[in-house]
Amino acid sequence: MGRANRRAVVRELLKSPEPAIRWRTRVRVLGESRSSPAVRRLSDQVRRSAVASALLARRTAVHRAGTFGGVYRYYQGCHWALAALAELGYPPGDPLLAPWIDRTLSMWTQPRFERTATPSSEGEPVAEWTGVPRLRGRYRRCASQQGYALYSGVLLGSDDPRLAQLSRMLERWQWPDGGWNCDRSPSADTSSFMETLTPMRGLAAYAAQTGSRTARASAERAAEVFLCRQLFRRRSNGKVMRPSFLRLHYPLYWHYDVLGGLKGMDEVGRIADPRCGPALDWLEDHELPRGGWAVEERYGHYSAEYEFGADSVDWGAPDPRRRNDWVTTDALRVLAAAGRLAG
Repeated sequence: MGRANRRAVVRELLKSPEPAIRWRTRVRVLGESRSSPAVRRLSDQVRRSAVASALLARRTAVHRAGTFGGVYRYYQGCHWALAALAELGYPPGDPLLAPWIDRTLSMWTQPRFERTATPSSEGEPVAEWTGVPRLRGRYRRCASQQGYALYSGVLLGSDDPRLAQLSRMLERWQWPDGGWNCDRSPSADTSSFMETLTPMRGLAAYAAQTGSRTARASAERAAEVFLCRQLFRRRSNGKVMRPSFLRLHYPLYWHYDVLGGLKGMDEVGRIADPRCGPALDWLEDHELPRGGWAVEERYGHYSAEYEFGADSVDWGAPDPRRRNDWVTTDALRVLAAAGRLAG
């Protein structure tokens, strides 16, 4: 029944009081050009929306540039606010964001990230400020941080040369299987889904903006980390890798689920790969009877206060029976890209 209702759901989304939902529907689901006058006007409404205002409310907060509190504090630091704005359809090139983009890029391009730290023995700990650990030929780095900063900077229209630096870092840290991992156990030899998703998305966005062949090649290599596992299955026995991968979330932050993986495949241009089929089938099977998709789990929580683990926006509480428009626009987007929008 849900598939028959998709057209009605799209009509409802186009009438949403939330400008970002209308933008995501018109651009990412229906494929309308971002440069059309109507979409540009709508993007300006996103800029002036209550959601964007909440994300930007602390842009004048006093934090020393490059510190955890000002940049990466879960989930209200400027790193996360910029990522959320990039996902909304916030207009690129807004000078209002320049100080936050500068602060975020300053954080993730510190000199220590350009240094390699190789311990003299496998059990020796490596202090973060000495460089990025390299064990058994693999860099152990939480590349989701640089990856999301690259993604946000590109989508928000920055031309900062440090975006190229982020791309080079990610390319250098990439593991032989195509992904990234921050696991410092010498025995770890397989990439992490959580540490690979946003670097892949960031490199794909950077390649699309600049034409970088090396970034494009790295993004395509990263896609194989997911595709060879059908986005959620173990290679060894075909079982589900983690139960949380088959639960829908919004926002994902640095985490992973099947819908986040499918968005990444769309951005890399691999959504038509047959290995995405099981994930797309699963997504369609989880459509609500009346149409749309629900948020089933939530990372973090909403708070109007500045507190650890809180988000400045209430994206909707988990409810398996209630449509969440943020997740629904993402789901319709990947189905449209895969040629399944009509069911």
